[in-house]
Amino acid sequence: MTDSACDLPQAVADELGIAIVPLSIRFGSEEFIDRRDLTVAEFWRRSAASPVLPETAAPPPGLFEQTYRELIADGATGIVVINLSGGLSATLQSAELAARAVADEIPIAVVDSQSCTLGLGTIVLAAARYARSGDSFDDVKAKAIDLAARTKVWGALDTLDNLKKGGRIGGAKAMLASVLSIKPIVEVRNGKVEEGGKQRTRSKALAFLIEKLQSYGEVDNLAVLQADCTDVDAFVAMLRPHYSGEILVGDIGPVVGSHTGRGTIGLAFQVRP
Repeated sequence: MTDSACDLPQAVADELGIAIVPLSIRFGSEEFIDRRDLTVAEFWRRSAASPVLPETAAPPPGLFEQTYRELIADGATGIVVINLSGGLSATLQSAELAARAVADEIPIAVVDSQSCTLGLGTIVLAAARYARSGDSFDDVKAKAIDLAARTKVWGALDTLDNLKKGGRIGGAKAMLASVLSIKPIVEVRNGKVEEGGKQRTRSKALAFLIEKLQSYGEVDNLAVLQADCTDVDAFVAMLRPHYSGEILVGDIGPVVGSHTGRGTIGLAFQVRP
């Protein structure tokens, strides 16, 4: 199990039997359930028209409990739920509260991914594959915790509009950065989204991401996260010489996209021990 901040393609989640509990997104007085009421394309259309950032909210504990009970009814003998970083959202707390309500019926492990978007998604995917291959509940839990400690996420923002709307930078600074074509780099570090530097121009930002990938040596489960980008195929082609495995591509959804903005592109992977 996971939550909708994982940004996993639905077909991939369905294939591996991954249950996804949705967060909600609010535009003014309108509230939408992520992945159910709002497609990624519709989210970007609404965001462009909104003068303020949409707000996101963690799922209530009751929604997690309902999902746990549905899985128990389907014959689950244990549930490993891997969530959006506890440093970024109350989602993890909701999962933990709900787990207590069914603790006497089934073992449930709630794991803090310390990550978001496809950093979270790749951990969930790997854990689901371990479970499918016959690993025990305790083994899947231990491997998920280990994967979380080795997960890296780097992203290049294309616009500063969302940082400006969110009050993180002033209008004058945002305008100057746009004129200079500055692309902020962000990193998920210790469960938080931190500044990772800045590059002049989009092409330099993409080259920086590839250099960053190479700097870690051997990696597993490489994924590309993208927010309505026109150059995602070209970026994946640039990565091919540096990674021999399958590269998962996923859309950055509303939970993360509301903060990073359209055009954000990035990498998620696990560093080999």
